[in-house]
Amino acid sequence: MANVTKAALEGGPGDLPERIVPVTESGLDVKIPFRGGYEHFRATDRRKETTEGPLPVYEWWERTEVPG
Repeated sequence: MANVTKAALEGGPGDLPERIVPVTESGLDVKIPFRGGYEHFRATDRRKETTEGPLPVYEWWERTEVPG
């Protein structure tokens, strides 16, 4: 079973519904499906205090479209 933790997302679309998301491997990019594409977030060295405790911060860096 994968080790699941959570991360805080920063940047990207302002109307992204979730800003605290599960991540299966710390340090790997996170890809969030949103509006017919994907929002990509990269791990940083920062941590953020949240309602769920201190979490690693992932910053938005790219959007890719789903062909179709």
